[in-house]
Order: sequence, then structure tokens, then C-alpha cells
Amino acid sequence: MPAWTGGCLCGAVRFRIDADPLSGVACHCRDCRHVSGGAEADFVVVPAAAFTKLSGAETVYRSTADSGAAIWRAFCPVCGAPLFSGSESSPDLLFVMAGSFDDPAAFQRRLHIWMRSAPPWHLVEPDVPAFPGEHGSV
Repeated sequence: MPAWTGGCLCGAVRFRIDADPLSGVACHCRDCRHVSGGAEADFVVVPAAAFTKLSGAETVYRSTADSGAAIWRAFCPVCGAPLFSGSESSPDLLFVMAGSFDDPAAFQRRLHIWMRSAPPWHLVEPDVPAFPGEHGSV
């Protein structure tokens, strides 16, 4: 298993993940849509223990998700690129933005969540499971 590497747009923050992703998710909740600037936020779910920051320091924003869970999101303080996030309800997991990987083509969407918040014009692949709210097996 090769390491997954990535970072922000300007290169100030770099990271490595030494585990295969547990899932690839497209989240359509309003918060994720704000962060991504689009119809969804694509991210991979990885074990937190497999994540290593190689350089830089991120800025963290804390909020409450639609589910009621306390969450945090990390961004580059220089270029503003969204990088990774976590939830206090799942401290052993990290959610790493697919666009932050050096090879974002390796991302494979496995499910869509919070579809009830998706804009009506957004297209979803017919062969990828989609759930109206949060899905427990993310």
C-alpha cells in the first residue's frame, strides 16, 4: 500500500496518510457546500492514526454539524485551501478533502450523504448509494 500524500494550494501545509481510505464520500450538507464552494464536498475517511503532518500549521474552525455533532475543519492559513476535518463523535477518524491529494484522481466516491440538502440541479451517479441524511457506515 503506497502512502497518500497531499497538501494545500500554496504548499505551506503537507501531509501523508499511511493507510488505504475506509471510504470515499460526497457530502451535500450546507456546511460542506460552503467549504467546497460547490454542490458537495468530496473527502476520504481515514484512520486518524495513519495521518502524519509533514510541514506547516493549519487553522482550525469549529462548528456544530447538521447532525448535532461538534466538528472541526482545518484550512491553510496562507491560501485558504480546505484540507481535513474531524468530529468529536469519531475522534479515531479524519476526513481528508479529495482535492488536497497530490493525486486526486485516486479518489473513488463510494456514497453520497445529506442528499436532502443537495441542490436540485446536482447530478448523482446512479450506481453510487445516496442517503437523505448521515449514513452510519461512512
